[in-house]
Amino acid sequence: MTQVAYVGLGSNLGDCQENLSMAMEALGRIEQTQVLRRSSWCWTKPLGGMDQPTYLNGVVQLSTSLEPEQLLTALQTIEQGMGRQRSSGWESRTIDLDLLLMGQTCLDSPELVIPHPQMHLRSFVLEPLAELNPDVIHPVLQCSVEQLLTRLKGRDVVVQPEAPRLIAIAGNIGAGKSTLARRLQERLGGDLLPEPYSTNPFLARVYQGQHELALDAQLYFLVKRSEQLGPGQCQGGRYFWADYWFKKELIFARRLLDREQLDLYEHIYETLVDRVTNPAVVIHLQGSVELCLQRIQQRSREYEQNITPDFLAGLAEDYDRMLAEWQDSPVIQLEIPAFNSLSDGDCDWLVQQIKAYVEPGQRVNV
Repeated sequence: MTQVAYVGLGSNLGDCQENLSMAMEALGRIEQTQVLRRSSWCWTKPLGGMDQPTYLNGVVQLSTSLEPEQLLTALQTIEQGMGRQRSSGWESRTIDLDLLLMGQTCLDSPELVIPHPQMHLRSFVLEPLAELNPDVIHPVLQCSVEQLLTRLKGRDVVVQPEAPRLIAIAGNIGAGKSTLARRLQERLGGDLLPEPYSTNPFLARVYQGQHELALDAQLYFLVKRSEQLGPGQCQGGRYFWADYWFKKELIFARRLLDREQLDLYEHIYETLVDRVTNPAVVIHLQGSVELCLQRIQQRSREYEQNITPDFLAGLAEDYDRMLAEWQDSPVIQLEIPAFNSLSDGDCDWLVQQIKAYVEPGQRVNV
């Protein structure tokens, strides 16, 4: 049976352009295999800021009737013939050939893992792959390459196993952040870090029109959240579920504070933001203003009942704009009411997505 396969190419030793050209010629000589297309070549920095030469990378689309293990052997033979020297770690190399995808094959053996267990973490893989076929589906994550690339926003993720597994849930008032955090904690364990709404002594009065207390309300949230996420609060290797995204503090401050208040607030914010734990993943709940208003009315918090559609629409725009610029961690976007019911299937899918970014497979194909 003939299948379409995608192979990632990379080189950072010698004449990289020539190395990739030689590899392309060798790929064309593999039996029962035809080179269909290749992406543009692109220069990328080494992973993790390692002191190495820059890499020239790209992706090739093949048509092959070989079995996955046979294609892997052919790729390794090409590498050896071009002088690839192997050692542990991310060493420099004359050529690197990674089998990324092979149709909708899912394979997990000591010799080969398909899809490549790190490909969804690498923009330098996803960008050229999306150039060839943005709609190809990752057979495990069930997302398109374009969706996976959008989550990374041009960065490459290097997972630190000892880092805290902080998952921040962002979204409008009434989007369902707290409910989702609780459901995910039930599945993966760890600690809930809820927003301190009920203990904020200023919040209700601000929503009732006492705008002179807006700075007090925002500083209360800022201090409490920085304590929750501060040094030593989130332990490495453990899950933490925050029903807020720390950077959203600026969204509300810029909408609720006057200029003088905001200047003071932003100064204090800057002294705290570098001390808080960075999320490993941000989940962005997106939904209509009408649905958020409906949920706000259903939960009957008295101080929220005067929230207007225009205010919610403005917050939604702010979240969209700020998260579009966020590059410190992957962003998984979820449309509500698609997750309104939080079915077991919804949670299973989302758990799989989260684990792919904080507990990915550590083996590499070639």
